Amino acid sequence: MKANAPLSRRAFLQRSAAATGVLAAASLPGGAAEPAARMLIGSQLYGWSQYYARDGKNAYEQVDEVLSALRDAGYDYAEGSLDIGNPANNAAFAEKLRGKGLRPVSLYTGGRLHDDRAEETVERMLQAAKVCQAAGFTVINCDPDSAGREKTDDELKRQVTMLKLLGGGLKQLGMRLGIHHHTPAMRSGAREFHYNFRQSAAGTVDFCYDVHWVYRGGVAPMDALNEYGQRVVSWHLRQSRDQIWWEDLDTGDIDYVAVAAFAKKHQLAPLYTVELALEEGTKVTRSVVENHARSLKFVKQVFAA
Repeated sequence: MKANAPLSRRAFLQRSAAATGVLAAASLPGGAAEPAARMLIGSQLYGWSQYYARDGKNAYEQVDEVLSALRDAGYDYAEGSLDIGNPANNAAFAEKLRGKGLRPVSLYTGGRLHDDRAEETVERMLQAAKVCQAAGFTVINCDPDSAGREKTDDELKRQVTMLKLLGGGLKQLGMRLGIHHHTPAMRSGAREFHYNFRQSAAGTVDFCYDVHWVYRGGVAPMDALNEYGQRVVSWHLRQSRDQIWWEDLDTGDIDYVAVAAFAKKHQLAPLYTVELALEEGTKVTRSVVENHARSLKFVKQVFAA
């Protein structure tokens, strides 16, 4: 991979987990039934790695600079990756966050939950989660790994069994599980997306609502809220214009005013993570710091209105 090539999500997870806790992340209790006392706004660190790569830099080596920028912009937390291989790194990252005036809130992870080693994967996740809980994290956002094709019915059944096991284990720790979805789960009329929820129960298997990925997968944002909104425990926020990711969070293809009105009416968990990822066609005219400052202002104006 070239020095300035954007990292894939998988590469991000692998490298961030190996960065001695540098990119793991953040704390907020709650869910739809027990909304937090106040709104918290954070930043997903994946997008920072892309911006840094454009300049030939490694965000993992500059994490102190990133966290300082987030603090100075007024963010509450940063979300990075759950380190399953070396759980102590999650605690180290929590201390790094606190040292910068931020707080531990949520962590993001993948995981092969559909194969014959899935139970072992869940056990390792829960062992890491014990360290995370002690360090102050309260939400684990999990995007089950793709199979490289559509999963079979048996694989989906196994995956949901593992999600229940993971969610139940996190619940015992006083944490919440939010399921995140990318394009593979949205194929064939969002078959996997719906299966994960319809074959599990709210309160154990809940929703990290990445509004744009669900929208891109063919499910209208308000339809997803009407069916699964009560399960939202965290959010990932991104915008596009003409279907191409926009450089900051602003007006565009997704009507965030309507989304925010629903969230407020139904008192959904106010844990909002800005994720300014880049793709081919994204026009970058400002610095990563300025785009995050603008995005923070947008979230406050729209979701706190």
